[in-house]
Amino acid sequence: MLLSDSFVVDATANPIHYQPQGREVALFEQAFRHRLPVMIKGPTGCGKTRLVRYMAQRLGRPLYTVACHDDLTAADLVGRHLIGDNRTFWSDGPLTRAVREGAICYLDEVVEARKDTTVVLHPLTDDRRILILERTGETLEAPPGFMLVVSYNPGYQNLLKGMKPSTRQRFVALSLGFPHPELEVAILMRETGIDNPLARRLVTLAGALRTLKDHDLEEGASTRLLVYAATLIHGGMPPLDACHAALVEPLTDDAETIAALREVIHASLG
Repeated sequence: MLLSDSFVVDATANPIHYQPQGREVALFEQAFRHRLPVMIKGPTGCGKTRLVRYMAQRLGRPLYTVACHDDLTAADLVGRHLIGDNRTFWSDGPLTRAVREGAICYLDEVVEARKDTTVVLHPLTDDRRILILERTGETLEAPPGFMLVVSYNPGYQNLLKGMKPSTRQRFVALSLGFPHPELEVAILMRETGIDNPLARRLVTLAGALRTLKDHDLEEGASTRLLVYAATLIHGGMPPLDACHAALVEPLTDDAETIAALREVIHASLG
């Protein structure tokens, strides 16, 4: 895997909008000011990544986002020697680049990475704030602008994929859930341009679908999926078709559950 395949550098100049659910913006700012690493917990599609992107723009820091997965290694984060033009050369990984540049490094769904990967984070998450590059012999001191942020979905945690207590206790943490109905209505209107009555119907529908979590669904309908449904409707797709595409098919493959979800949608929007 190429290093460039494992991360994204956020360089957008367009303002990123984020509507706080509580005190998460203030906590993030305090953590940045005091050089503390942050852990964000919450279900899929509740706004974890949007919050980090918003805060990076708000704080004026570059952002390196790493989508963690089963094959992610410490070398993918730190860097490795590569071969090219009949020579070997060192290529920094996203974590090393973030430390050198004083950027924010965001590890999305960190529990998906190999457990030994998190070991390289430990010296960055205490008062040392250093990154040790064993293969180059360097020890990098993180500048004041550097910040480490990780996120994960607690609903997916199990004995095989969980963060060690010794790692968890190196972070200050905040939890995000789905926004309360009035806030979610405002988000849909702002993000998609739909009117208030339609936004309220969609939010009410999402509430009904979320009650099925842990019964027929592993995950409830996220705010992200609501935005997708509203976008399709605003673009001219019939509401029932849009909701089937955005709120049914992504949530399950089970035919009986699909039929049950369609009944809920028909009752809410039909």
